[in-house]
Amino acid sequence: MELTINIPALLFPAISLIMLAYTNRFLALATLVRSLKAKYEDGEKTSGLHKQIKNLRYRLKLIKNMQAFGVLSFASCLFCMFFIYLEWQTVAEILFALSLIFFMISLIISLIEIQISTTALELELSTLEDLEDPSIGGFIKKKFKKD
Repeated sequence: MELTINIPALLFPAISLIMLAYTNRFLALATLVRSLKAKYEDGEKTSGLHKQIKNLRYRLKLIKNMQAFGVLSFASCLFCMFFIYLEWQTVAEILFALSLIFFMISLIISLIEIQISTTALELELSTLEDLEDPSIGGFIKKKFKKD
């Protein structure tokens, strides 16, 4: 198969969209960190808050790595196109393969981060389970839980 300039060019929109999604995740996490910091400074220093802070710290590292591998994928793709233009086919093919590998690593890290964010939401929900549910369904659930 001959690698033409159109093939790596097809990867550009995918990488750009995934980088946009990563940036949105980062901004959402930054907002959450700021709100947790405000809670912490107001004196709410519960164990659940400490678990959330630990979870967020790890998720921020993952997002940083997701973005780094996304940028490496984008740069490899650019260099691939440059070497196709120079007609250095072997170097271009290696760079394209690297671009795909970096993109896959970025997506795998993203999947891990999504799994961990689910854990964070479960931590948040666990604090709500202690609240009374006035509905009939809440009453029945409470009765069956005790038995």
